[in-house]
Amino acid sequence: MESMAKPRVTVEDIEKGLSEFLMPLGFEVYPFKVGWYNAVLIPTLHLSYPDHTVAVVVLSTPKMFEQAFKPFLKRESFKGLNDPIDQCVADCISTCVSQCFPDQPVDISYDYEMLPSRKPKFLAQTAAHVAGAAYYYQRTDITNDPWGEKKMFGVCIHPRLGGWFAIRALLVFPSVVVDEELIQKPPPDCVPSQEDRVELLERFNFRWKDWSYRDIIPSVQCYSEEQKTYFSTPPDQRAMLLRQWGFSAGEKSGLQLPDGNKGEEGPR
Repeated sequence: MESMAKPRVTVEDIEKGLSEFLMPLGFEVYPFKVGWYNAVLIPTLHLSYPDHTVAVVVLSTPKMFEQAFKPFLKRESFKGLNDPIDQCVADCISTCVSQCFPDQPVDISYDYEMLPSRKPKFLAQTAAHVAGAAYYYQRTDITNDPWGEKKMFGVCIHPRLGGWFAIRALLVFPSVVVDEELIQKPPPDCVPSQEDRVELLERFNFRWKDWSYRDIIPSVQCYSEEQKTYFSTPPDQRAMLLRQWGFSAGEKSGLQLPDGNKGEEGPR
């Protein structure tokens, strides 16, 4: 008997599967073509896949802290030196991929991972911009640059969340290629004035600890005071903070689908 061919996985299947699992946990997903990303970067920073390969950038929203992180802490023990938030994100995404795409190769890179060359595995803000998730405001977006020789870092702003989000991971589906069915949409330019762009980059570069760059536009969600305390705490002290909050090592178990779902840059 001839074996049945596996059904072709589409970009719609990928977006639907990831969204149904991850959105209730406080994440957002945005698919894009690898070629869009590579087109705006020098060759040494390219992703090593054909241009029409499907990739997905994963963002965390303020809801992730309550909907994914705290349940993770109650369920899991803190392991090694990794930041517990990174452990939570990896647990959510890896479980999602294994449950939603068990027969599909998926290459996962997290925002904190580095190559042996000490370059990041992917440029998170560039990925968010080309995917249409958040506009990456850089020095080149300023008409009359007021900073002279100072080095100024760019920052992404989300059209609904402002700066109250973080880019967490890149998923590449090497066996899924698309053509015209995935059309690139530019991210919303939610900080259109030159004056506000200057203010944004100055807040981000010179006063990022006061959180004010995140409020450059009105947002529908922001971090709670508890989240601000957590993300303001140095990563090597966060496990101690969580113990002070009453979270301790618990019995290990796998991540379950949420009920009803059957079937930063800046401080981290």
